[in-house]
Amino acid sequence: MLGEKLITLRKKYGYSQQELADKLSVTRQTISNWELNQGAPSLDKALELVTI
Repeated sequence: MLGEKLITLRKKYGYSQQELADKLSVTRQTISNWELNQGAPSLDKALELVTI
């Protein structure tokens, strides 16, 4: 659920996984894991996602 939503919104706003990772100061692999539902962002990273 979260992963699908993240992929949809990331693509809607034209960000690559690397670009989004750079904005959040995480690795591209972290973004990939979130998108594959193999983890979830911490609350502080979730708040940053909301602002992006």
